[in-house]
Amino acid sequence: MAISRNRNSIPDVAALEDVLSEPTPETIDAMGSLAGDLVVLGVGGKMGPTLARMAKRASEMAGVSRRVIGVSRFSTPNLQEKLHSWGVETHACDLLDLKSYAQLPDAPNMVYMAGMKFGSTGQQSLTWAMNSFLPGPVSQRYRDSRIAVFSTGNVYGLSPVTLGGSREQDPLHPVGEYALSCLGRERIFEHFSRTENIKMSILRLYYSTELRYGVLMDLAQLVLSGKPVPLGMGHFSAIWQADAAAMSLQSLGHVATPPLVLNIAGPELFSVRRVAEEFAERMEKPVSFLGVESGDALVCNSQKAMQLFGYPRVSVAQMMTWTADWAVRGGESLAKPTHFENRAGDF
Repeated sequence: MAISRNRNSIPDVAALEDVLSEPTPETIDAMGSLAGDLVVLGVGGKMGPTLARMAKRASEMAGVSRRVIGVSRFSTPNLQEKLHSWGVETHACDLLDLKSYAQLPDAPNMVYMAGMKFGSTGQQSLTWAMNSFLPGPVSQRYRDSRIAVFSTGNVYGLSPVTLGGSREQDPLHPVGEYALSCLGRERIFEHFSRTENIKMSILRLYYSTELRYGVLMDLAQLVLSGKPVPLGMGHFSAIWQADAAAMSLQSLGHVATPPLVLNIAGPELFSVRRVAEEFAERMEKPVSFLGVESGDALVCNSQKAMQLFGYPRVSVAQMMTWTADWAVRGGESLAKPTHFENRAGDF
């Protein structure tokens, strides 16, 4: 990662996806120690493709012959072809079609990334089906596998900023149907972990950041366009997407029953105001603000993950350098705002 870390600019999407899928030495070691193939359920989301590619690259660098198989409906054009070019196999499947489960590929390792967030308002029943129902049949189908489950920090609700963010042992107070359905996902996986002795990790991911998506890009775009930056949700937790992927893959070596629960984020609590002011200085743009900071926010303490996996490779300064450059140059966007400012849990 030395070359990537020292760049002031990532030139294009191909270079970005290369950086996002570059495994850490610890991930290479973890993939080298892990036996068997790997299935990624829900590979078609924002993070899935480069996570699957990282798993394949890490396995090859560890000298391990392993099939990495991505499962998705594959509604994004050409995604299957891209994954194939990276050595990742694909299996098209709608996980809500339970008749299709018999054809799902077997594997002793599985990363679960399926779920629904954006568009959940107005489609509450589908949100609950995706987030709370699916873990049951998936657990039964993969009862003999090690499973890393992606969840979200939204299950905690808002936490006082002065306390440094939610910890894994804190009470859960989800706000809104999306967060409630995600708590349902955790509880169903936990139930099958306990009753079927399935070893799992549950990864409460905060904002995963790359240059086409994330809170940093949302803030950079607001500054660049001259729109006021909302301060109601005045702080946030985030992590460079490649670091989040590396930690999730390494967690397969730490699965347990009941599940090991980890907050996945960087060690810092980001200030919306300070990040916006930094972008304004880098872009030589004025910045204005709307409202004032609240005393609580969607933030976490990630020290438990740091103790297991070490600190992220990509620093806050590096993320901001890349993000500002990408925004000014008009780099590709996924056009999916995070809605980080939303305090009511409506997505």
